[in-house]
Amino acid sequence: MAMLEVRDLNVFFGVIQAIKNISFDVNQGEVVALIGANGAGKTTTLHTVTGLLPAASGKITLDGKDLGKVPAHKIVSMGMAHVPEGRRVFAALSVYDNLKLGAFTRKDKKEIEDSLEMVFEAFPRLKERHNQVAGTLSGGEQQMLAMGRALMSKPRIILMDEPSMGLSPLYVTEIFEIIKKIKSEGTTVLLVEQNANMALQVADRAYVLETGKIIMDGKASDLMNDERVRKAYLGA
Repeated sequence: MAMLEVRDLNVFFGVIQAIKNISFDVNQGEVVALIGANGAGKTTTLHTVTGLLPAASGKITLDGKDLGKVPAHKIVSMGMAHVPEGRRVFAALSVYDNLKLGAFTRKDKKEIEDSLEMVFEAFPRLKERHNQVAGTLSGGEQQMLAMGRALMSKPRIILMDEPSMGLSPLYVTEIFEIIKKIKSEGTTVLLVEQNANMALQVADRAYVLETGKIIMDGKASDLMNDERVRKAYLGA
């Protein structure tokens, strides 16, 4: 059984069908990428999985538990974290306070402090700026903060939505190195990313979304070498 299973998912915005009967799996310890053009339904898929949008039909399970009627904040306590598109840090709060908010579902103060040290080790820049107001950080630093905040919930699976969006090439490289590190430490990742080239380099498997449908899936290395994917998404 896969850690995360999505079966026959359909999502509507009014009369417009955004997600059309998609199914996919994410196994423990994998990085799985959802790639596709703008408007393909990638973000809508993540929002539905994490309970931010209702599904019209279909089933989403985490470790065999149906998430259909579970509110979003309870899904976090089940071991799933979401790094939203556009980072969405609490701009008026300090880096430290943003990170502490990421642990809102946890009670053990010692474990929270241990997680904070782990995040500071993974993101030394956040440690340097722990008293700085989050809204004054650069885009890349805010992305690191959003990822660190998600890790503070001690997730077993983390969903990342366009982590490289709007970042300089140097930060993009750094963010993807961090994704590799997160995987190496045992956390499962479902990655939505328009930069298909970078996504396929870090992913084990990938699904290609087009106008709300999954049109291809397979090993990331195979998709990287597929002529259709190269032409449509890799600029080759």
